[in-house]
Amino acid sequence: MKVIASSLRKGNVLEIDGKLYAVLTVSNFHPGKGTPTTSADLRRLSDGVKVSERWRTVEQVERVNVDEREYDFLYEDGEGFHFMQPESYEQVTVGADLIGDDKVYLQEGMRVFLKTYEGVAVGIEYPQKITVEIVETEPVVKGQTASSSYKPAMAGNGLRIMVPPHIGVGTRVIINTEDNSYVSRAQD
Repeated sequence: MKVIASSLRKGNVLEIDGKLYAVLTVSNFHPGKGTPTTSADLRRLSDGVKVSERWRTVEQVERVNVDEREYDFLYEDGEGFHFMQPESYEQVTVGADLIGDDKVYLQEGMRVFLKTYEGVAVGIEYPQKITVEIVETEPVVKGQTASSSYKPAMAGNGLRIMVPPHIGVGTRVIINTEDNSYVSRAQD
């Protein structure tokens, strides 16, 4: 299916010169003068080689349809990250290069959308919000207003986030996985 380059997203699979590539990162550049461009870092599915491509934003690229299903995260070991399809109990192992720095979001039993093409994982979509426990933060300073000031905190999964002053160590909070921003206190 042909799509314009500016509509590409992480996890899409493209066909270029008869070979399949998974999109790792994509960015659109709009200069003041000149032609807007779309740059993408791609990984060739056949051998794992990473390449960079650049197109004019309105150029057509061939996007391949992938199978997108819900999977539950089981565990991580030397082979990679193991996921199970809840209906069929089919298991898929995903390499560490596909997960990358986003492994901090994975929690045992978490439900994710795994994108596969001919049985090979090519992309992963995390829940928009996850719950984490605060393991380190500064103590509450008397006189701070809760409305506008935030303080740094460390979550149990290793993420550094900014939280309101009333949040202390041991508090479970909900964060947004897109930008690691504080959403609210967990209700559990």
